Amino acid sequence: MSTTLCFDFGNTRKKVAVFQEKEIVKILVLQDDTTATIRSLVETYKPAKSILSSVIHHNAEIETILKDTTRFHLLNHLSRLPITTPVGKPETIGADRLAIACGGVHFYPGKNLLLVGLGTCITLNFVNKYRELVGGSISPGLEMRLKSMQYYTAKLPLVAPKADVPLMGYDTETNILSGTILGIAYELDGFIAAYEEKFDNFNVVLTGGDMQHLASHLKSRIFADPELIFKGLYAISEVNNA
Repeated sequence: MSTTLCFDFGNTRKKVAVFQEKEIVKILVLQDDTTATIRSLVETYKPAKSILSSVIHHNAEIETILKDTTRFHLLNHLSRLPITTPVGKPETIGADRLAIACGGVHFYPGKNLLLVGLGTCITLNFVNKYRELVGGSISPGLEMRLKSMQYYTAKLPLVAPKADVPLMGYDTETNILSGTILGIAYELDGFIAAYEEKFDNFNVVLTGGDMQHLASHLKSRIFADPELIFKGLYAISEVNNA
């Protein structure tokens, strides 16, 4: 049974999904990107293929390790993709956004798609029914908003996110959570409504680590897929590591 390692190096976490054939069998959060960590993964899972999506300055030596031991692909704007990127500077599109877009068109073909990534930043990625990633938006993510209030004020605490949030806060913590989590939810509902007015045959897909805190507060009809980026990476690997 063929194994593929799909690495997603984001601003907050470094993760890897282990695929056997087309199925995810394990998702791991890595403590670091040292050569020892990557060699241990290769020795443990003996992958035939690997792919890396990175939006950080990662350890370049791991690319050499993966090239020497697997059929390896580094996701970038020159990768062979099931989408096109008719924008002014396609080389500036984050690898994570490309992977999310590819996962979206794989599972929802023929649709206008708004793919919402809820990570360090919130990304809205619009892929039209012709499989063109034509743009979107980027705004601060949940933890970034919570941390900024502590950093830029003298007395506000750093509050841990949670899904159970009151509309009207009754103390400092719940006021912060209401303003932040419900504020993001209303922001997303507004964006979704604006897209729905403009495009028909339209789906919204939510993904990313903060989905658990936000999905229940959205009024809009959405699909939720926490593993969308890994599914997109696997599909890209199959084409570029053939």
